[in-house]
Amino acid sequence: MGEAKDRPIGLFDSGVGGLTVLRELRRQLPGESTIYLGDEARMPYGPREAAEVLGFTREAMRWFADRDCKLVVIACNTATAVALEAVRDESAVPVIGVVRPGAAAALTATARRAVGVLATALTVRSGAYLRALRDLDPLVDVAQQPCPRLVPLVEAGRAGTPEAEAAIREYVEPLLSEGGVVRPVVDTLLLGCTHYPLLREQIEHVAGREVRVVDSATTTALAVREVLASHRLARAGGRADHEIFATGPVERFQTIARAIFHEDPPAVTETRLGS
Repeated sequence: MGEAKDRPIGLFDSGVGGLTVLRELRRQLPGESTIYLGDEARMPYGPREAAEVLGFTREAMRWFADRDCKLVVIACNTATAVALEAVRDESAVPVIGVVRPGAAAALTATARRAVGVLATALTVRSGAYLRALRDLDPLVDVAQQPCPRLVPLVEAGRAGTPEAEAAIREYVEPLLSEGGVVRPVVDTLLLGCTHYPLLREQIEHVAGREVRVVDSATTTALAVREVLASHRLARAGGRADHEIFATGPVERFQTIARAIFHEDPPAVTETRLGS
């Protein structure tokens, strides 16, 4: 079991967004080694069909199995929404998604049980957040908003631009004003895509001070901690190693990773998934 404890944690996303989860995981569990895989070559996942994303996620799970990971975090809301149950059943190691931890964070934050979910089109279509929120609190009111322009803006390094703010207004303002008597209609916005925390300041600006903005990074890291403890896989100490891989252009990936970590992250290595 000692050797198993020393194996790395794998994290998978369609691109750079899951680095926000990796950042929190490294903060909470500094003794754990990690391997991150971003499928840049095929992002965004949001506009794709569920079966296609399931196939990509299975390829990623095989990739992590080849690297002997002790636990895998699907740090992608779209892949979690459509693939988590299937790959969890097929995996020899624990697999954690980001939807349920995100739902738990939103319910902790909301005062009026009024939650707006910003997510990709496929995550919204899957109903994964609606189910997770209602499983945890059957009386919660949930409004979902697909945001197809946000992931490409983040991946292109255009977070913080007027173009990004215009897209955010298009998606957020209906959640604040449509279909309710009380304004704002929702009191909590759940960032249902791990790319969206990179737009957090602009989202908070558009939403206003009365609306809490939450994401799944902190609660996902807590879930990892709990699973490691329950499976007796937590590492006691020693030097932690971190590797980052991407299936697409590594230069842009490295630039965005540097902005997320506010330091030079490990060098990004190009890899391939599938045939």
